[in-house]
Amino acid sequence: MKQQIREVLKRIELEYDVQILFACDAGSRALGFADQESDYDIRFIYVHKLNWYLSIDQKKDVLELPKQDTLSIEINPLLDMSGWELTKTLRLFRKSNPSLIEWLQSNEIYLQQYSTIEKMKAMTGNIFSSKSFIIHHINIAKRNFDVVLAKKEGNIKLYLYILRSILTGQWIVKYGSVPPVEFQKLIQILSPGQVKKAALKLLSAKQVGEPLLNDIDLTIIDDFIVKEIDFLESYAKQLSKSQPDPTNTLNQLFRETLEEVWS
Repeated sequence: MKQQIREVLKRIELEYDVQILFACDAGSRALGFADQESDYDIRFIYVHKLNWYLSIDQKKDVLELPKQDTLSIEINPLLDMSGWELTKTLRLFRKSNPSLIEWLQSNEIYLQQYSTIEKMKAMTGNIFSSKSFIIHHINIAKRNFDVVLAKKEGNIKLYLYILRSILTGQWIVKYGSVPPVEFQKLIQILSPGQVKKAALKLLSAKQVGEPLLNDIDLTIIDDFIVKEIDFLESYAKQLSKSQPDPTNTLNQLFRETLEEVWS
């Protein structure tokens, strides 16, 4: 599949007249939740030629394949591919967009070329906003937990996403740094006990393809989720959102990228 993904990325470059700077998996495979049936959630960052940017009209800055955009070749149904144009990417990076920063931390990288991404990674520590990250993951946890409660079933995938968001928040509280992407690393922040044991059981079940789990007391997990969401919400309110403005640096990075890629 990796070779096919790279072939599709090359085809995108040819047919859309862009260069892809970076492509990674941002779904269950990157997070450590994957089973044999899991999709490949490929996210990429691309740059157009100079003339594309010299326009008074705003243009489309996202590619979504096969959902909204097309290619001349068939795309494997397991592939869900979405890319952001570079200026959109840098604007979101300036805001410490959690999804983007997590892409940059992915351990499933399919393409990385030119120097832009390494420069962005080197800037991440200064760009990173604890407040933005925690609020983002609180919202994910609350939204998924509402679904779990409404359906009244032990949906393993949803529980894992909820737990991952909470553990991401806990990591930030404890270390004040960009959290790892992988669930297996995040879970190490939990002390040995019933919650950690139940979380590991959920992970094992998901990796073998079980959609539901009814043989453990999920109230242990539910109580933990409610408690930690309340704590993280209170913690986030105390955090400052003020960050040094990196706009000039990012503008320069954009110009350097155009020069490096297209000269």
